[in-house]
Amino acid sequence: MSQTLPDNFYERIKPRLHRRIGREVRLARRVLDLGCGGCDLVRHLVEAYGQEVTGVDISSNSFPAKRRLPNGSGFHCLKRDAAKMGFAADGGADAVVTMWALHEMAKPRAILREVRRVLRPGGEIVVVDFPRGSLAQRLWDEDYYRPREIEALLREVGFERVRVRLIEKGQVIWARADQPLAGAN
Repeated sequence: MSQTLPDNFYERIKPRLHRRIGREVRLARRVLDLGCGGCDLVRHLVEAYGQEVTGVDISSNSFPAKRRLPNGSGFHCLKRDAAKMGFAADGGADAVVTMWALHEMAKPRAILREVRRVLRPGGEIVVVDFPRGSLAQRLWDEDYYRPREIEALLREVGFERVRVRLIEKGQVIWARADQPLAGAN
């Protein structure tokens, strides 16, 4: 199936995925984007929904120099290890997103535990990544997760109502899970 897709498939669907993520977390006031790269999703969420968004990436090479939008809104991009987010308060985020980055993270369990710490009770995590056997596998030959592996990771660290499925012609994993409500765990 991936053989019939153009090599620029992921670049072409990126704006659509940004909009979809935005719709998913639109009610969240404070959002963290882990593995934010050039902060494109951060910028989209601030511009489209007026959210307080902080991008976190272990490398700052792609961060934009200008972090203010034409409407005057600003956003933050921090060079940090997502497994140690000391800058974020316990329960200080309403939503956490990671797009095309979980497979790159050396300590996914530690990162997901840290996400649990910084998410408020009832907050949500959205994971968007490339699945094993996808066009991305052919293009970049990296080690990607299977949908059931992402589901298992999310459940293992204690997220609830975990939902994982393939979207975009089976080329993208879309996973969403909730932080348990206070006292539920």
